[in-house]
Order: sequence, then structure tokens, then C-alpha cells
Amino acid sequence: MSQKVLLSSKEINIILHRLACQLLENHLDFKDTVLIGLQPRGIFVAQRLKKILQSEYSVKKIDLGLLDITFYRDDFRRGDKPLEASKTRIDFLVEDKKIVFIDDVLYTGRSIRAALTAIQSFGRPREIELLTLIDRRFSRHLPIQPNYRGRQVDAINNEKVKVMWEENEGEDVIYLINK
Repeated sequence: MSQKVLLSSKEINIILHRLACQLLENHLDFKDTVLIGLQPRGIFVAQRLKKILQSEYSVKKIDLGLLDITFYRDDFRRGDKPLEASKTRIDFLVEDKKIVFIDDVLYTGRSIRAALTAIQSFGRPREIELLTLIDRRFSRHLPIQPNYRGRQVDAINNEKVKVMWEENEGEDVIYLINK
């Protein structure tokens, strides 16, 4: 097994700032927009973006929710071991809001399909966009594309993209791992 650094901490930070600017350009004051981090790993991207938007671009109020999609996945009964659900925390209305789903890696698109189903339990949004830090564009099983992408990676199926966050693993780095 070999691994190669795709993005360093500095590169991740630059990309997060660019994504924050793109969100700001399209949503201005976030009055009608909410951010939803997909559990478990999209929450780190979402929290960082919220922090950047508030501290560096003076956006006063941003609603940030966390959505667990475990039991909405089409493969949750297929694994050898039981899945552990994360917490969903959406303490605001999504009805008639613009939602930005945020995840770390877009791979097959199945997680996003599950998120589209899961969010319906909370109301009917006006519009849904997708922001992803890494877009593995050659691996899609469903016709899902991000509105905002940090970096596009042409990884083949025996390669894995591993995103590590300082809050969880002690460092910000993204690896391409060849199994």
C-alpha cells in the first residue's frame, strides 16, 4: 500500500477560503440559505467554512446543521458489521430555504442521494446545492455533480482518497492511497 499527499494543510486552507468566497458570492447574507454538513466527515468542512465566513467575511448568522444519512443509504444492510449512526442536528426550518449540502469527498453519489431523501423529513427546501472538498469524477454511479468543488481528483477504483482533519486525526492533509 502506498500513499501520496494530494493536498497539504496550506492547500486545504486556500481551497476552503475559495469555497467560502464562492458561497458568499451566491448567498450574500445567508438569510435564506442554510449549510448542512453530512455526517460523519462533511461536518469538518462545514464547520470550517462557517468559521471562515463569520470571522473573515463578517457574515453575522449562518445556520449550520448536521445530517446523518446512515439509514437512508441503499447499502446499509449489506455490510458485514453493523453501521453506527451519527447524530442529526437540524434546529432550524429547512422549508423554503436554500440548502447547501457539504461533504468531504464525492465518490459514487450514493451518499448525496441518501441525503436528498433524508432532508425531506425536515421539510421541502426551495433549492439544494452541493459543495464537496474532493470530487472523484470518474467514479460516479449516479448523475450527481457538485455546484462547488475544492479539487477534482482522477482516482481509479483501487485508489482511495483519505481526508484527515486536525480536529479528528491531529493534522489537515489529504492522501491518495493505492491499495
